[in-house]
Amino acid sequence: MTEPAFIPYRPIPVPIAEVEERADRFFELMDGRRSVRMFGDQPVPRAAIERAIATASTAPSGAHRQPWTFVLIGDPAIKRQIRIAAEEEERTNYEGGRLPDDWLEALAPLGTDWHKGFLETVPWIVVLFEQRYGFNPDGSRRKNFYVKESVGIACGLFIAAIHQMGLATLTHTPSPMAFLTRLLERPENERPFAMLPIGYPAPDCVVPDLTRKPLDDVVVRFLG
Repeated sequence: MTEPAFIPYRPIPVPIAEVEERADRFFELMDGRRSVRMFGDQPVPRAAIERAIATASTAPSGAHRQPWTFVLIGDPAIKRQIRIAAEEEERTNYEGGRLPDDWLEALAPLGTDWHKGFLETVPWIVVLFEQRYGFNPDGSRRKNFYVKESVGIACGLFIAAIHQMGLATLTHTPSPMAFLTRLLERPENERPFAMLPIGYPAPDCVVPDLTRKPLDDVVVRFLG
């Protein structure tokens, strides 16, 4: 077994007052984040999206396997194919009896349906794939660990990076998503995790009037 290599880690110390200030600023930024389904068609630099992908790839992962692939789509023809396939699956979900009644009831206040025209409006779509397993240099299969947890963390960092830029996105997960593997020609070890359309909110964009749980409802404290 190869001996692990270590390097010094010496981040610049941050005074406690600034730690709290940074925490407040980041919370205020992210508290303004909303999932958007009404996008404008303004162009967005590809470099900005690729930087967000690079940021997402700094996420921790099981045994540092980094079991994710980000597929970046700007080709209008492919976006149209994705829209058609996604709407076909979603129409079956909403109108074909695939979703149970309690699920449809939970979705009703959000005003969602099977129409996904925004998939063609946005300048970019990123499809995040989880790598169920990887490969060794000799081509043999290599196990990945904590795949969903690792990819979920990377997805969260990606969303935060997109919002920090002033852009909007949506974690769109049409079920099933196997059509994405086929359309994007991904190998058998990859499985779609989430589809994220990215762009500026439309000038007339509206979102559901929601409130988030207060802190005391989501934290349990054991204080000495």
